Amino acid sequence: MEETTCGKPINLKNIHYDLDKYFIREDAKAELNKMVQFMKDNPNVKVELSSHTDSRASDDYNKILSQNRANAAVDYLVSKGIDKARLKPVGYGETQLLNKCSNDVNCNEQQHQINRRTEMKVICP
Repeated sequence: MEETTCGKPINLKNIHYDLDKYFIREDAKAELNKMVQFMKDNPNVKVELSSHTDSRASDDYNKILSQNRANAAVDYLVSKGIDKARLKPVGYGETQLLNKCSNDVNCNEQQHQINRRTEMKVICP
């Protein structure tokens, strides 16, 4: 896990989602397990789990989908012993794309995949 800076987002590696899905994929569990260890090593830290979508589907739908993704990540961490009170799930929909793949831009699946992610940031006291 990278060094944490108060309020600065940290990308969790391999926390990606399939199109129109919010379940935690097998390839994401290893990185979420690193986050579990980070949270156990830093028992006073609270984090925001920020989830995002690609630009396909409506803005309203993507907002709900991203919130479901954030909730799924929180649920996974809670299942590993992390206190839910230390976790804040937030869905941002398609408002924070990492590339040019916005509405009506022709992108391939790999480019869209980059945007379907969860990030973590330490919540400042």
